Amino acid sequence: MNTGNASERQAAHARIGELFGAAREGDRGALDELVKLLTPLLWQVAREQGLDRERAADVVQTTWLRLLGALSEIRSPVALTSWLTTVTKREAWRAGEKRMAERPLPELPERLTEPSPPPEDTVLREDQRARLWAAVNKLPERCRGLLRIVAFVHRPDYGEVGARLGMPRGSIGPTRGRCLARLREQLLAYGEGDWL
Repeated sequence: MNTGNASERQAAHARIGELFGAAREGDRGALDELVKLLTPLLWQVAREQGLDRERAADVVQTTWLRLLGALSEIRSPVALTSWLTTVTKREAWRAGEKRMAERPLPELPERLTEPSPPPEDTVLREDQRARLWAAVNKLPERCRGLLRIVAFVHRPDYGEVGARLGMPRGSIGPTRGRCLARLREQLLAYGEGDWL
């Protein structure tokens, strides 16, 4: 393990602990910085549960509201990130269940205006997507985390991404490029490159 990365992670954890302590004491600026620092992680967790952007935004907002009500209950700053992740997952599951319950039965149109794509196109698209994420999951942990954030967060703040992944801000772009190149090589090596 790179000691620089470990010390950066420790510094990030220490900073989260400081901000959490200050937020518990009523420091609004510390709470705002904590939200800014950890929101990309919560977005990733919510999107990994299969939520669309709108529902993921609602879940992340609800998670932060729940934290406001539980600031005094969380005893250790070390437990904060785990607590936020757990609450985000639970809220995402609730949102997914609610969406399923709210989904109306489809109405049959009087006349089809646009033909649906052939089933084989849908199957191929889903297969490509599954192969792509399977290839992403074979990448090193740092690449997986970075590519998931880039894929699910619109215009991610490199400062936040760096803090989350324990990387210097200036290395995120080049690292992303190397990760994408490795992903492309992996897809091509397994004959998956016909759709790139």
